[in-house]
Amino acid sequence: MKEHLERLKQLGIEAIERTRNLKSLNCRPTASNTLYHQKTMTDQQVKEYHEKVADAMKKYGYHSTFVFGDSTPSFCYSTGVYKRFGIPEIFISALPQNLSHELIANYVSKFKDNGLIPLNEKLQNLTDRFPAYLIEVSKDMLTDYILSSLRFYGNEDFEYVQLVYPDTKGHFPDDIGYDYDQVILGRFKN
Repeated sequence: MKEHLERLKQLGIEAIERTRNLKSLNCRPTASNTLYHQKTMTDQQVKEYHEKVADAMKKYGYHSTFVFGDSTPSFCYSTGVYKRFGIPEIFISALPQNLSHELIANYVSKFKDNGLIPLNEKLQNLTDRFPAYLIEVSKDMLTDYILSSLRFYGNEDFEYVQLVYPDTKGHFPDDIGYDYDQVILGRFKN
């Protein structure tokens, strides 16, 4: 991971690992350092976590959850975006915590009013750090990841997109030479 962060910094993509002023990142305050890993949480911690999710939904309309990976890449996802703003929830794999939260906040801010999500198009303006794609991903592919969303929506319908980004050399997953541990759960083509 350290080697990858160094490569990100070399390309001018600052990986945010230290505590920073979230307003300067355009992030929601509750998204700063929420951790959720049900396997390591006590029943009381799970209850407190679900209360925190509910509070964030009331205050901001959504919540973002970051999960540190043990032997797999970390990931981050939104909950409540679909219900509150009518746009798909978003899933991000293998980016640092604060950067993931920043991208979710940018996604919501950019698309919540127009409702049109450009799928499979290179987006240059979701962040100034790198271009990205949004791809459709079946929630069936995400059931091991999006526990808060599954609990929140229950039997209600909801949708997800996944943010796909380049490696540190600018290569996307289907490019020759692509080298990163991002998990792609939808169908990507650039």
